[in-house]
Amino acid sequence: MELEKYLDKVTDEKSFLDFVRVLQADKEDENRKEKENPSNPYSHGWNGWENSTIEGFLESAVARAEDSNFGKNLEPSSNQWKIFALFLYSGKIYE
Repeated sequence: MELEKYLDKVTDEKSFLDFVRVLQADKEDENRKEKENPSNPYSHGWNGWENSTIEGFLESAVARAEDSNFGKNLEPSSNQWKIFALFLYSGKIYE
């Protein structure tokens, strides 16, 4: 899945929801792959998910938000939809 392409296209509420749907599908795909062939427990999952629980996901999203001035250091934009999409994406990749 090309999740980053959807992230780059977030400009409004519709594109934000499109991104969230793709993020959800990406996690569902990883869960299926993990059931068939579990990845190394000391590494990320098959689709790059660092956090497999909602607690870990939210903890990482908050940590990256705090470390990056809520994404503004990563994406100097006034587009609040994109900033929030980055917040959710951080839950996937930040450890």
